[in-house]
Amino acid sequence: MSAVRRLVVEADGGSRGNPGPAGYGAVVIDAATGETLAEAAEYIGVATNNVAEYRGLIAGLTAAKALFPDAGTTGPDLRVHVRMDSKLVVEQMSGRWKIKHPDMKPLAARAAAILPPSSVTYEWIPRAQNKHADRLANEAMDAGRDGRQWEAAASTAELDAPARTPLPDRGPPGDAAAGAAKARAALAAARGGTEAGTLFEVPTAEEPAPPSAEPAAPEPTVPEPTDVSAIAGAAAASASGSAPTPAPQVGWAAAPDLGAPATFVLLRHGETALTPEKRFSGSGGTGPELSATGRDQAARAAAHFAALGTVQEIVSSPLRRCRETAAAVADRLGLEVRIDEGLRETDFGAWEGLTFGEVRERYGDDLTAWLADPDTAPTGGGESFTEVAARVAAARDRLTARYAGRTVLLVTHVTPIKTLVRLALEAPAQAMFRMELSAASISTVAYYGDGNASVRLLNDTSHLR
Repeated sequence: MSAVRRLVVEADGGSRGNPGPAGYGAVVIDAATGETLAEAAEYIGVATNNVAEYRGLIAGLTAAKALFPDAGTTGPDLRVHVRMDSKLVVEQMSGRWKIKHPDMKPLAARAAAILPPSSVTYEWIPRAQNKHADRLANEAMDAGRDGRQWEAAASTAELDAPARTPLPDRGPPGDAAAGAAKARAALAAARGGTEAGTLFEVPTAEEPAPPSAEPAAPEPTVPEPTDVSAIAGAAAASASGSAPTPAPQVGWAAAPDLGAPATFVLLRHGETALTPEKRFSGSGGTGPELSATGRDQAARAAAHFAALGTVQEIVSSPLRRCRETAAAVADRLGLEVRIDEGLRETDFGAWEGLTFGEVRERYGDDLTAWLADPDTAPTGGGESFTEVAARVAAARDRLTARYAGRTVLLVTHVTPIKTLVRLALEAPAQAMFRMELSAASISTVAYYGDGNASVRLLNDTSHLR
């Protein structure tokens, strides 16, 4: 039997405002000795408590894995017991509560994919027992308030945390036999369970942790069971280019849990010199760069997404203004940018660079026909809205298949974004002219495994103020 290395991860996150300035903290502890093996903390900008708590969990599991990268192969088997004072995160990651919030699903998927689910167990603990991670999170938020990031060398979280003491052996209710605890410990050790002398009682995957003796505050909604490992499987499947097939809905039965959708966060590029003049600027024009205002908008968008911590992938139109906007976000998030030709703007033909008034003056009849019929292309061989819709729909299908269960930032243009929204709503082509879409605005559409879509946000510019 291979050796087993047992670790404890304590994690926490907080938000001063919920949402507000947020940070997380995580500590990795040797279960046998109580020694602190690693600490992690980070200020993450404006976020909710739950986002910060999930980010702390992700950081803790990542740090545990980094300590023993060969675990399960050439190294010892790794068993990690997570202790958090977030009832929500513990119950959701244990699979007892359903993950309903769209921002939580990708974070839960990231956490579940770090280590094999069978090697991780979860336990709720009172806040008083999670002071080390809590102090790390507060140090991170203090650092963010001062315009800096948390530094491990300056941390006093471990010094301020209470000393860890071994937990007493506990038998089942009514067990008064003096040697019962030792017998159970020996039996558990023989099965690969908790070893005698372990500082923390780390449950095995076969024996889930007992419920906490201290009741938690009631949740506002009745929890529903879910399978976090299925979310991790969906994330793994998306990485390999395939997605799980949902069970079909039968009769009037409730719809099955389809897992996390492919969520497209649609970011229009920042301003160019043509934007404030309201000139046609498609894929057949000069390909303008971002203006100073546009670069500032891209930076603000990047800060916004860094604070949320939910974007997992970035895909951009090939046009320069989108690539520059995407690069600003990617640099902040540490992600790569993929290019998809299907996300480019409409080719406006002879109308490129002209204002609406100039087009009406020069090509009045063509403009009237274009406004009335989506099959009509702009003067000079541009693309009709029907052609653009087919191109964008193909890109949508391609990207939803690739990124099932993930949150993807698509940096694109007015027509592709309006088209994605229109198609999700099953609205007619004329709806394109009834949507406002500002430079660097954010819209969001979620795509589920049963083919349904949900428009969650349109033309949000709050991050620019």
